[in-house]
Amino acid sequence: MKSSGSSWLKFGLFTVGLGQSFVFVIVPPLARELGLTEVQVSLVFAFSAVAWALTSASWGRASDKYGRRNIAVLGLVGYSLSLIAMITPLFLVERNLLDVAFLFPLLVLGRLLNGLIGSASRPASFAYIADNSSADKRTLKFARLESSFLLGTVAGPLFGGFLILITKETPFYVFSLMSLIASAGIFLNLKNTSIHKKSEKPSIKASWKSSTIWPFLLIASIASLSQASLLQSIGFYVYDIFPTLDDLPIVVSMSFAVLSISTIVSQYLFTDAFPLNNFKLLIYGTILIIFSFFTMAYFQKISIYYLSLLINGLGGGMIRPAISSSLSLSQSPENQGSAAGYLGSVYPIGHILTPFVAMPIYATNPAYLYLFNSLLSIFIIIFIIIHPIFKNKS
Repeated sequence: MKSSGSSWLKFGLFTVGLGQSFVFVIVPPLARELGLTEVQVSLVFAFSAVAWALTSASWGRASDKYGRRNIAVLGLVGYSLSLIAMITPLFLVERNLLDVAFLFPLLVLGRLLNGLIGSASRPASFAYIADNSSADKRTLKFARLESSFLLGTVAGPLFGGFLILITKETPFYVFSLMSLIASAGIFLNLKNTSIHKKSEKPSIKASWKSSTIWPFLLIASIASLSQASLLQSIGFYVYDIFPTLDDLPIVVSMSFAVLSISTIVSQYLFTDAFPLNNFKLLIYGTILIIFSFFTMAYFQKISIYYLSLLINGLGGGMIRPAISSSLSLSQSPENQGSAAGYLGSVYPIGHILTPFVAMPIYATNPAYLYLFNSLLSIFIIIFIIIHPIFKNKS
């Protein structure tokens, strides 16, 4: 694998992480300040998540046909345009250059660019790594690619926090430009590899119903709901359980930082420094997540809360690359893009379901949500143990 090519892919996902995290920091409060309701703001992201789920698999298949490089570049350009399309109506309404009545539909359209086109970069990037890595290095390579995105999610609020001192729009324009630079680097440094070559034997198209695909999609979907409900409840949880603490916004920011940094550290420790096989990563990671949710539910102290987030991040850092790697190792070369696309299509499911499944549980009692997440994780670990494919592709 050309190191410069894979480095540009990592930089591309890093730029995506920058914008994705900063969008959640700045857009909701600014949109509400300009007149949108919480429901409208949440719908902006929900529509995008649905679009992502519906298109990711198609982009994976497109990378099989038209090449990994072309689809990865298209995704980054779409993501870059979505950042500009989201901040521009906010910028115009704030300066009374656009009627607020247009704000909601324009934000939906702007974010839809990310869901419809930005969703192309991830499956194409992971498929490229799968094409150019050996089986014994697959988990490590996937973890490093995933860590690039996570590092961006940590750096986004920090880097954006300095840029926003110039204007509120500056971080979006800078992150958009960085994404375009990444797309240019990928275009110039990666060969446009494609698995579609002339062959006497026609390739068999992958289906999500395949016995080598659906088990991974199932556990990824459940893990997605568990993770999304945690992310969307952190802000509420801090304000509801620790209302007497000073600087609650900083507590919330630190919560996200602890979760993201521990995930990155976990991926380095257990896929590089002290590598474990995929089966052990899945089992041990899920056990850590079960433990973290139980402690959040029963021990509502700020110190234990931070420790629980750290443990949750360690577990998540083990599970995600293990799922990606195991799925990839279960596929033939011609189905790598399709498989990566199917996996990408289920990760937004958690954000789609959280307002309807997780939040009502949280509204009843915050502890119930984390107990519910523990039960989801217990189901995952039972399924991993009893299904033979996870041991076979470790």
